[in-house]
Amino acid sequence: MTVSRVPRWMPLHSTEVCILPAGTWWDAVRVPLALGVRALGMLGDGTGAVIRDGYGSILYWLVPPGEADGWHVPEVQILGPGSHVAVPPPRRTAGPGLYWQVPLSYDRECTSPARLHAALAVPRLTARPVPWLVP
Repeated sequence: MTVSRVPRWMPLHSTEVCILPAGTWWDAVRVPLALGVRALGMLGDGTGAVIRDGYGSILYWLVPPGEADGWHVPEVQILGPGSHVAVPPPRRTAGPGLYWQVPLSYDRECTSPARLHAALAVPRLTARPVPWLVP
């Protein structure tokens, strides 16, 4: 990725984490790592950029402003107007700390809210013992 090809809201020459307001260019969808990894697998190449907090075990997806309003998905938090999000510099694609799990670029920014909601809302399978396998 070339630095000149990032969205206009991203500081071009930043080498430090920036705190940016949600609700202007995007809203952020905050997801615990285990649920987020499962959603990433379901979305595949259909995901937009994803921020990973390597210390807090959290993933953040960017979605168009207002598009996730009204979501009721357990463990998922929507960060819109009045919230701020720590955003890593464009070239930070590995930890430790905050980095791009799925790199940001001009053509890979927001994720489809409908696809992300579907991936996050899929009921989780619970591990149940299979009677004939228990000794």
